[in-house]
Amino acid sequence: MKRMTPVLFAAALALSGCAAQGGSGNDGHGKDVPAARVVGKAVSCIPITSIRESRVRDDWTIDFRTDGNRWYRNTLPNRCNGLGFERAFSYSTSLSQLCGVDIITVISNTGSGPLTRGSCGLGDFTPVELAK
Repeated sequence: MKRMTPVLFAAALALSGCAAQGGSGNDGHGKDVPAARVVGKAVSCIPITSIRESRVRDDWTIDFRTDGNRWYRNTLPNRCNGLGFERAFSYSTSLSQLCGVDIITVISNTGSGPLTRGSCGLGDFTPVELAK
């Protein structure tokens, strides 16, 4: 039993090294996310009919442009792996609004057609002015 202890210790040490490297790698925050100045109080929902465009910035951030060229930044409460890479998502709601409690699904466009990559919750919608 004493001979196995150094082997187990070495294995545990090696695995912890891999975990540490993985944790210090890409955290999903994009380097090219434009700065945003908050111009109002965050809201929990925006009307779907007012959404004109959405721009996925990274695994944490989606900017929505609405009527009147107003922008709302949605900072997701948790990382949505693959969102920043794919830059495509879908949502389904029975309401006429997209809300912070709604779930988005990351879409991967492959040669054989779109595939889903996972789902994530939205956060509140904060009215912003985007830096140019």
